[in-house]
Amino acid sequence: MNIPDKSQLKAIRHGEGPMLVLAGPGSGKTFVVTKRVENLINEYKVSPGKILVITFTRTAAGEMRDRFLTMNPDCRGVTFGTFHAVFFMILKNAYGYTAENIIREDERFFIMKNLIRQLKLEYEDENDFIGNIFSEISLIKNTGIELSNYYSTSCGTDEFRRLYVGYDKALRRTNKIDFDDMLTFTYELFDMRKDILAMWQRKFEYILIDEFQDVNKVQYDIALMLAGKRANLFMVGDDDQSIYRFRGADPKIMLNIKDDFKNLKTVNLSVNYRCPENITDVAMQLISQNSARYEKDIISRNQGGRVVRRLFEDQWKESDFIIKKLREYEDDGIDLNNVAVLFRVNTGCRLIAEKFTEYNITFQMRDSFPSIYDHWMAKDIFAYMDIAHGSRKREDFLLIINRPKRYISRESLEYSEVAFDVWQAFYSEQPWIEKRIEDLQKDLKFIKKLSPFAAVNYIRKSVGYDEFIKEYATFRHINKDELFDTLDELTESAKPFDTYEKWLEHIVEFKDIQKKNKEMNPNTDGVSLLTFHSAKGLEFEKVFIIDMNEDVIPYKKAVLPEDIEEERRMLYVGMTRAISELYLLSAKKIHGKEADDSQFLYEMDMA
Repeated sequence: MNIPDKSQLKAIRHGEGPMLVLAGPGSGKTFVVTKRVENLINEYKVSPGKILVITFTRTAAGEMRDRFLTMNPDCRGVTFGTFHAVFFMILKNAYGYTAENIIREDERFFIMKNLIRQLKLEYEDENDFIGNIFSEISLIKNTGIELSNYYSTSCGTDEFRRLYVGYDKALRRTNKIDFDDMLTFTYELFDMRKDILAMWQRKFEYILIDEFQDVNKVQYDIALMLAGKRANLFMVGDDDQSIYRFRGADPKIMLNIKDDFKNLKTVNLSVNYRCPENITDVAMQLISQNSARYEKDIISRNQGGRVVRRLFEDQWKESDFIIKKLREYEDDGIDLNNVAVLFRVNTGCRLIAEKFTEYNITFQMRDSFPSIYDHWMAKDIFAYMDIAHGSRKREDFLLIINRPKRYISRESLEYSEVAFDVWQAFYSEQPWIEKRIEDLQKDLKFIKKLSPFAAVNYIRKSVGYDEFIKEYATFRHINKDELFDTLDELTESAKPFDTYEKWLEHIVEFKDIQKKNKEMNPNTDGVSLLTFHSAKGLEFEKVFIIDMNEDVIPYKKAVLPEDIEEERRMLYVGMTRAISELYLLSAKKIHGKEADDSQFLYEMDMA
């Protein structure tokens, strides 16, 4: 894109005062930002050192800097950086911080692990639990919520507050800061030291913010402080692509910005240079259902494009269809680097990743490679299966002796290898527990005769593992449906295998692929498997969106109207990644259970 259209030109030529640029998918926002910086320097004679360009990722900041310097090699001095990089630069100047003051992930984990042990909190998956706690701490710091007004979804409210305070004290004690502190400390610095704020206001007289729809309250408040009375804020974003509320991003900031700037000028970049007409029209039909948004009339520069809607009996058939299409693309000489499979949450790609592994289709992922086989419930099920097939390891028995509750003590398993007669003898004076061990042995003998699919169902229904999960969910105050979804998915994954040995062979192969994927360079060739969040900012010739079913898209946790609107924005982001073909796929059964088409398909007349 070398010649700007009328809307782009208006944004590029903007001089003083605040401006909001509504930049839809494929509208050339990076081009506009870099050209506006160039225009400030060449036409308005602004010193490059007075210009600050902020974006959300280090990659985006680097690409924008490189693009600008390629066009303007003599205009060095403009600051391009992420919010965190810019704020750390300010803190470094004020407090003398160095990289040593930024706490490492392993250090954070160690602190939180010790705090959890001190409070004697129970959990099954350590990484998952600690990750959730840190997400909630981050949300509090990024939104400015008072700790006393926050109610945790990961553990009891009192316990969470102790974890928060304990973690904060540990940081202060070691003179460390985390990435969220970079925001809150900068805000506090500017609030207390007006002289330091004035210095940075003189330094950065023109501030350009990319992806403005993703700002949180603290970031926005600091931007307002920096802009000061000049208010030279050039804010570029798309309210229809605001999808980070879980991180504290607040779409209302962008929607209500006129309340902060009475002299605000607005430009709508209304041409989509990426998506063809048919894809643009369907995407706009979807997003126009949202009420909290700026009205836009987006047009496509490209004619044609295909939107294909398909319904399948189950997810296996859905995956088979995608593989068939990929083979056709290969036969036609289409590079699979230009193909993406998109899904709502990172666990949504487990089946397709396994199918790709089976058919030797190379793929790449930005998110962590999810394996259902590493889940603690899967380990319980495998312990049952391993014991049924001959394992006598004490650690296997310890996993399952009280799942469901049998009131069997760990002390009854005295040796590294378990012998049932010795074990029963331990309870010779408690015949009712002795009988439970006998019943367990009978169940295990029966499980050995079953196929993996039948065995998992037997463990869940007849042995009573599902009942244990219900009790566990009640005790932990968590949603049992999410646990059962994982169990259903594990159960379905066993279906294609007629022996436990063949299932295990598949799991070993899959874990090998998982390990290789972790070691891969992100630029590795292959089909991209991405969540909507990870796909943002990218584009592909062919895009498949899978599992467009209720409780998946929109996700089951979306209950309130604002939740549904964010789910709609996520799907809109996914759809607008497509350059030529978009496939909207759903299944009649998800993880073996009947499923309805997504309400969003009805909104687009695609059900």
